[in-house]
Amino acid sequence: MKIRKGDDVLVLAGKFRGERAKVEEAFPATNKVILDGLNVAKRATKQTGATMQAGIIDKLMPLHVSNVALWCTGHKGPAKVGYREADGVKIRVCRKCGEAL
Repeated sequence: MKIRKGDDVLVLAGKFRGERAKVEEAFPATNKVILDGLNVAKRATKQTGATMQAGIIDKLMPLHVSNVALWCTGHKGPAKVGYREADGVKIRVCRKCGEAL
């Protein structure tokens, strides 16, 4: 999976198409990401002991990785990811403008 926690992404498909957000959490095993402030669902919860409040809470739901693209600051658009080796370290680069992501 080429998208990591902390990346700036553009949503390509679905209800939030065209929105930009930051990746809060990435799940490589299931190819899903959670975006900051997008795809929020309401969930009813029961109180469990004294720690958790009962009521309706907002829960961030994951989006599939195929529905988001990395945002390139070089050409101000979505980027396909390529890899390049610099100083013995593998880095991600934009395949359109060549800038490091």
